[in-house]
Amino acid sequence: MRLSYPTNIKIVKIPCTGRVDIVLMMKAFENGADGVYVVGCDEGDCHFLTGNLKARKRVEYVKRLLDECGIGSERVAMYNMSSAQGQRFAEAAREMTKKIKALGPNPARPAANNKVYIGLTEEPRP
Repeated sequence: MRLSYPTNIKIVKIPCTGRVDIVLMMKAFENGADGVYVVGCDEGDCHFLTGNLKARKRVEYVKRLLDECGIGSERVAMYNMSSAQGQRFAEAAREMTKKIKALGPNPARPAANNKVYIGLTEEPRP
């Protein structure tokens, strides 16, 4: 079964959401992304023990930064789910797309850029 999620999403696969860096998320906005969401394993079920907890703290920090610089914290989110929840992943993608479209374009977006947003997700474990 193929998952149906919006085509304007650019997925960046990483081994663990604990590797998600604040600079990476902020660079996405600097480069014109309208939103960023991070998808990691369920809390308490991280293969690397605390990776998803670190990612959650970083996402919360980026939210504060975005509020301070006038872009808005609603443009970044974190979702937790297992790699077996493909339908939930697609649902989160549609939910985030709907939210971002309602907010409109990134106020800091370079004029020549038409990206919508980047989703960061862990690679499924074998």
